[in-house]
Amino acid sequence: MEIEVELKTKLEQLYSRVESLKDQIKTEEATKNAFIMPFLQILGYDVFNPTEVIPEFVADIGTKKGEKVDYVIKKDDQVILIVECKHWKENVEAYTSQLHRYYHVTDTRFAIITNGIVYNFFTDLEKPNVMDNNPFLTVNLANLKDSTIKELVKFTKATFSLDNILESAEALKYVRAFRNEFEKEIQEPSDDFIKLLARRFFEKQINANRLETFTGYLKRAMTSYFNDTINARLKTALNIEETKQPATAETAPQGPEEETEEIKIVTTEEEIEAYQIVKAILRERLPAHRIAYRDTISYFGILLDDNNRKPICRLHFNGNKKYIEFFDKGKDSSERVQIDDLDNIYTYKERLLSTLDNY
Repeated sequence: MEIEVELKTKLEQLYSRVESLKDQIKTEEATKNAFIMPFLQILGYDVFNPTEVIPEFVADIGTKKGEKVDYVIKKDDQVILIVECKHWKENVEAYTSQLHRYYHVTDTRFAIITNGIVYNFFTDLEKPNVMDNNPFLTVNLANLKDSTIKELVKFTKATFSLDNILESAEALKYVRAFRNEFEKEIQEPSDDFIKLLARRFFEKQINANRLETFTGYLKRAMTSYFNDTINARLKTALNIEETKQPATAETAPQGPEEETEEIKIVTTEEEIEAYQIVKAILRERLPAHRIAYRDTISYFGILLDDNNRKPICRLHFNGNKKYIEFFDKGKDSSERVQIDDLDNIYTYKERLLSTLDNY
């Protein structure tokens, strides 16, 4: 546990450095020196020892000469990890095929491709010496999670164990795959998923009309479930906080007129359903985890990267009429549009996507 806390602290410090320097980092080489080498050092590897961390390792492929992987890491004279680096602005997922080629001509079981912020870890669970198409572990310095740190510890020099990592890699890979599929079903339930559930309580034939009806019912059911779960957790958290703080002159029970803003906020089922619609629209451009929401007394805000400075739209559902506020013309020139039904949101797809383009 102590090593995990220490590792997380060091990585958080590294990310602070990345944030402060990245606008000055203009090249891939500078990214390697400023961001990636410190990451390898945090894992315990001596980046200045050419027998342990080998830069520009020759990885010729057939008749193609001059191919080089950015770093090869050795332990006990065995290659344990190859690292391919990109400029911090690059999307590392676009270069997976390049890493495939390098993996094939080395003896490693693990490979990383990184831009100094996101680190994708690969292995060869499906075919020996053929790198899997999808990473089994992703470390994002901008969003460090305790579960990720726990797995990353296994790659430190002091605790590196091939067998231990391979044992957990399969579990990580398939848990991730299940989660991705589950997320897709939540965002846009497939016909097969709807039929699978419906057949447990509906014995008649499921025709096209019935399938469409059940699709709407399932979306409402999921929205209701998640909304109830969130509210239950909020109530539990509030109860725990009240238990921790005995009533004193400063924390005496408040009357209805003195309730805090947080207690007044009620996230409705309609707001969550509208959020899911917006999320489904934006999935054309973004992964779901980048689309967040924050509820306030006056509006329900949908944000890019959970950043208040990047509003995608705002829902004003608290009055007799429903409005959606758009920011496609800039944050300082928003426009409210009345909608009669949540399905009307789909007609404003281009305005929502245009807002993303602004960012």
